Amino acid sequence: MSQLKTLEAYQKAYQKSIENPEEFWDEIAHQFLWKEKWTKTLEWNFAEPNIKWFINGKFNITENAIDRHLLTSANKTAFIWESNFVDKPNRIITYQNLHDEVCKVANTLKSFGVKKGDRVCIYMPMIPETIFAMLACARIGAVHSVVFAGFSASALAGRIQDSDCKVVLTTDGAYRGVKDIPIKAVVDEALQTCPFVEKVLIYKHTNTAITLTNRDVIWQNVVTNASQLCTPELMNSEDVLFILYTSGSTGKPKGVVHTCGGYMIYTCYSFQNVFQMNLDTDSKDLFWCTADVGWITGHSYIAYGPLLAGVSSVIFEGVPSFPDAGRFWNVIDKYKVTHFYTAPTAIRALEACGLEFVTPYKLNSLKVLGSVGEPINEEAWHWYHKNIGKENCPIVDTWWQTETGGILISALAGVTPTKPSFATLPLPGIQPLLVDEKGDEILGNNVEGNLCIKFPWPSIIRTTYGDHARCKQAYFETYPGLYFTGDGCRRDENGFYRITGRVDDVMNISGHRIGTAEVESAINSHTDVVESAVVGYPHDIKGQGIYAYVIAPSTTKNHDNLRKEILAEVTKIIGAIAKPDKIQIVSGLPKTRSGKIMRRILRKIAEGEITNLGDTSTLLDPAVVEEIVKGRI
Repeated sequence: MSQLKTLEAYQKAYQKSIENPEEFWDEIAHQFLWKEKWTKTLEWNFAEPNIKWFINGKFNITENAIDRHLLTSANKTAFIWESNFVDKPNRIITYQNLHDEVCKVANTLKSFGVKKGDRVCIYMPMIPETIFAMLACARIGAVHSVVFAGFSASALAGRIQDSDCKVVLTTDGAYRGVKDIPIKAVVDEALQTCPFVEKVLIYKHTNTAITLTNRDVIWQNVVTNASQLCTPELMNSEDVLFILYTSGSTGKPKGVVHTCGGYMIYTCYSFQNVFQMNLDTDSKDLFWCTADVGWITGHSYIAYGPLLAGVSSVIFEGVPSFPDAGRFWNVIDKYKVTHFYTAPTAIRALEACGLEFVTPYKLNSLKVLGSVGEPINEEAWHWYHKNIGKENCPIVDTWWQTETGGILISALAGVTPTKPSFATLPLPGIQPLLVDEKGDEILGNNVEGNLCIKFPWPSIIRTTYGDHARCKQAYFETYPGLYFTGDGCRRDENGFYRITGRVDDVMNISGHRIGTAEVESAINSHTDVVESAVVGYPHDIKGQGIYAYVIAPSTTKNHDNLRKEILAEVTKIIGAIAKPDKIQIVSGLPKTRSGKIMRRILRKIAEGEITNLGDTSTLLDPAVVEEIVKGRI
């Protein structure tokens, strides 16, 4: 396949991808299995937007992710499943096992009347059956909509209603650390407002007591005996593969739509090149992405990318702190993980727990470390590099979005240069540019602006489900002719890109534009700061003042001294203009399950609007909001 092994090879590929993008992607697409070849590689118009790749090409993504590996790698491990509980036996799923289980679920869905184009909601924890369910939908041409199994009943119902799902797949319960979560009960509550759902397929995982209705079917009663053969549905390249909901600025989630052909080609290509795994059939390389499949990272780099590349992966049910803060490192040593991909939030949390949870483990199997979900601050980068990678592993700091489908800007492990807190260079086929508020391109290096992309890549968002106008307004209208990422970005003297945070997270302090991420990075450089979040709030003199929420270790007793030291640190790193006006010491921050800080909530608290904070039930820890409100300065 298309792995770039040297800096020269990357430069050559990138140049070709810019000069002749259709020929570039055409050559890569030919490396996959197609039943009918495409008649045209690309049609696009950002004004509509209307984007189509590999037009009239016909195939099925599961044949490429599973079937084509069976000739040479049927007995190769596709997944190792690690339970929430450290002493519970794991499960090994070979590519042949994967094929058989996917077909069984696919045939079960067909027996429910699910057809090509029907939407299927998957509300399940991190167990192999969740992956089986996703691939089973793709096998028969159904559109999967995975909802993170931690969202509230209201959030689940809204997503089911928006995409008009015919069937819901779920479990009786889920384990998350010490918690035993009643998943089916959440589904029951959600479906009170979704009478159109015809069937609910329930995998018995925790043996939690559940209530059954006429539409409920137990997985083990039907899937177990289903046929292991299921002919893949012939799909057009632009047929919808899945819908994945992402937070919107209006509060109503957007159903991001990805289609079969372009998504398949880009996720595989980006996976192969960013992580640089050994793709030989007898390779012992083992990939572990710690994300949940309820998020795009889990879609692209657990369920699809690694399988399309034919490699072995870990699926982890648990959390990094259970039974203690050494769990990640325990799993790495246990299975000899070679490529590890996690979020800066997790890295910072584990860093705060101390090295006593790291030192018992060798971690000598690791070859590559990855970071995803948010820009990684420099201190966390160095801790990760030194204590986990033993200064021997390149760190790929990946930047991308739900809407992009795959990684757009990142180092290629061991191939292109890395720089702490910089995503560095765009992948081949990605044409980034920085623009000012008027939309004029900012040329040269050592500049900062709003990050846009000026040419489509295969896995770009096609629409927002049921509301194409919203897709246009959110991503293509701000700067006509460009895809607007919503992120601010800095390009250094070497042309490396560093994401500075959402553009709406820029504060105007006494007429000076100051990025929240920049202030947070300065605050986080203090040795007694675990993590911080900064927002602007109305200030009588400055227009906007800076309100900082800071997590400090529980051992930090003198908060007044800490505040003074933070102010000195920010002054030293950025300047007095960036000093926070208020610093609230907190035990946690309001975050989504994917680790994204909900700044909208923090802004409202800072502004004193504490009576209308919106739905907080979908947060990782809703109780932290109450604590922050009570401690508001």
